[in-house]
Amino acid sequence: MPYLILTRAGLDAFTAPAGATVYLHRTLADNRGIERLHAAGMRVELLDDAVSPGQAAALPRAPGEILWIEAPPASTLTAAASSQPPVSMAAPPRRRFADTVGMLAGAARRAASHGLSRRQLMLLPYLGYGSAGGLAVRGRVLQERAFSPQLAADSGWRNLAALYRRLESDEVAGEAVSATFDGQTWLTRTDSGGYFQFDLTPARAPAPGWIEVALALPDAPEPVEATARVLVPDAGARFGIISDIDDTVLWTNVTNKLNMALMLARSNPHTRKPFKGVAAFYRALHGAADHQGGGAANPLFYVSSSPWHLFGHLVEFLQVQGLPLGPLLLRELGLKQLLQLNQHGNHKLGKIEHILRTYPQLRFVLIGDSGEQDPEIYAEVVRRHPGQVRVIYIRNVNPDPARIAALDRLVAQVAASGVQLVVAADSEAAAMHAAAEGLIDVARLAEVRADLKAGTPA
Repeated sequence: MPYLILTRAGLDAFTAPAGATVYLHRTLADNRGIERLHAAGMRVELLDDAVSPGQAAALPRAPGEILWIEAPPASTLTAAASSQPPVSMAAPPRRRFADTVGMLAGAARRAASHGLSRRQLMLLPYLGYGSAGGLAVRGRVLQERAFSPQLAADSGWRNLAALYRRLESDEVAGEAVSATFDGQTWLTRTDSGGYFQFDLTPARAPAPGWIEVALALPDAPEPVEATARVLVPDAGARFGIISDIDDTVLWTNVTNKLNMALMLARSNPHTRKPFKGVAAFYRALHGAADHQGGGAANPLFYVSSSPWHLFGHLVEFLQVQGLPLGPLLLRELGLKQLLQLNQHGNHKLGKIEHILRTYPQLRFVLIGDSGEQDPEIYAEVVRRHPGQVRVIYIRNVNPDPARIAALDRLVAQVAASGVQLVVAADSEAAAMHAAAEGLIDVARLAEVRADLKAGTPA
């Protein structure tokens, strides 16, 4: 039997048999309350949009199954639609339920038809990067309702709805955007896809670390502001790291576009996991200088063929799973193009070359996988930028003999340039090589092994 919780007091006092489905609004979904329900064997469904008791008949349940709802004040009672299974307004003993509640996927469909008027201008800055000579600030202007945070308890349907909202968001073209840093202000306008970019040249060189740039929409009818974060690496950094994401940090099965889409649809940043050992290995590379006499962290950049629509999803994934934060360089893709990543190589090569040109004094560690074109792209980077690549690590995810033979040829080709291309089965193998090369402290190997042992597959 499903239950609908409407008040905070009701959530605190609620009890039901194991196996019961409990609906409650996200505003009531504190971890303590959810964990208590899960511990009692109940299934929790979090709702996004508020509904009245009379609308609750639309909540999914088995034919003929009664839905229990917290008894609201008599003035708010409305009859359920006669075509729906019965709804009981009498709360079970000792059940006094919670605040506002929302609906599931049905509410999202209703919002699509009449909720456009509730959409607002949204200023979404991306994580940028820069140097003493300038700051690259990127972002997008959308007309959208605020994205709801995703939780570990979210169902597959909620994950699918959240993904759809990100992919179908409406871009705003031609909107004026201002950027202000250290007393200077710059203006630009969004392009046809709603994207904007600034290449700022401040009067004074910015200090190293994460720099904050104030953004605003000066022509908006109501104030719309945001803060862009831009990474300026410390001069003491020993090297930089450029990493792919798909099938390198986490498993996405990017070579099978349908499976990749299904994986995105049924997961979220809390439920997706990185490959075993990746988080500890990346922390070791990022903070290697801290274990070798002090100094600055080594900057880490993520270059992926994922669309910019998933920027927030990926940043939250990095934070939740304990991976170092760094600028993300993604692709400008529409919803129809999501499964047609035809120019994967051109996109990644261009982004990587821009990073290397921005930091000519740094040598880089490149990390990717054998699933698509990472080895070939990285070999081309070595050819075009001799002396700027320290080592290449490739996670072997494709056991096809033809692919392995191609990797062997690339290993020899890259070695002729004085660079090692290391094909590794897992993060421990790559970390052991990095320790032998002096890229990470040997003491960090124990952390990688512990992460490898404790982790779960993506």
